Amino acid sequence: MRHFISIADLRREEALEVLATAEHMAQTQSRAIRKLPTLVGTTVVNLFFEDSTRTRISFEAAAKRLSADVINFSAKGSSISKGESLKDTALTLQAMGADAVVVRSGSSGAAHLLAHAGWIDQPIVNAGDGAHEHPTQAMLDAFTMRRHLRPGDPHAGLDGLHVVIVGDVLHSRVARSNVLLLTLLGARVTLVAPPALVPVGASAWPCEISYDLDQALAAGPDAVMMLRVQHERMVGGGFFPTAGEYSRRYGLSAARAASLPEHTIVMHPGPMNRGFEIAGSVADSPRSVIVEQVASGVFVRMAVLYHLLATDAREVPRDR
Repeated sequence: MRHFISIADLRREEALEVLATAEHMAQTQSRAIRKLPTLVGTTVVNLFFEDSTRTRISFEAAAKRLSADVINFSAKGSSISKGESLKDTALTLQAMGADAVVVRSGSSGAAHLLAHAGWIDQPIVNAGDGAHEHPTQAMLDAFTMRRHLRPGDPHAGLDGLHVVIVGDVLHSRVARSNVLLLTLLGARVTLVAPPALVPVGASAWPCEISYDLDQALAAGPDAVMMLRVQHERMVGGGFFPTAGEYSRRYGLSAARAASLPEHTIVMHPGPMNRGFEIAGSVADSPRSVIVEQVASGVFVRMAVLYHLLATDAREVPRDR
């Protein structure tokens, strides 16, 4: 891989290879000394134009555990806040010797532009661009699902599984990337949302669309992924009548969770609005894998950085 911009750029074999590498990385993290020498001498820049906690820290942890140097670059307090363009920022990073750039932006297509405009020669990793995609989040979600629903085979896909994704699909880059990746790996996906929160053109996506959560859950899905309602992107409002109405119709309550098959896992990309899209008791229940998703993010991002930056023929480090 040259860049990691979109799930649409991946073939099934490539996605499975990254997941298998992430599994090997996870094995190394159970050792007393978790740091690997794989990327000694390289520099990874986290270029974040949006606020982030989980994603930025996860990428930083992943790079450091591979022994890379990390530079965290925030738009706030930088020359960007003074009007510096993305091009000039890219040229600055190139001049400073960055070996890879992890970029998160509120503008859809920013990572693609940075990768292909000719301003910088280094690999670009998309850590979320607007309402477009969040490919490493989809990879860590698939990694977590496979561990619970297809255990024992690090090369297995998700064939035959049914995943229900619920909530603010319109503004969700996570939903878009997950639809692409989960279907690529053989799963069936159902999106559930109020009509106003379903994107125009979603009928052409490789998934089913429902407006009835109870009906979707009655099908007995293997995984239910709740999405955060992104109030900050809902300029002007009008996407649903009231918060109470949304929670009643589309929230994962304790009663709804209790109706799910015993093996069904509950997921959320975070941050959560507890008591709104998901009940606190459900988020903390044994079927919840939300905290595990955070841990999976480090393994997957280690794998992505490995595939982009490890240029020799060394084997993926394995636990001894």
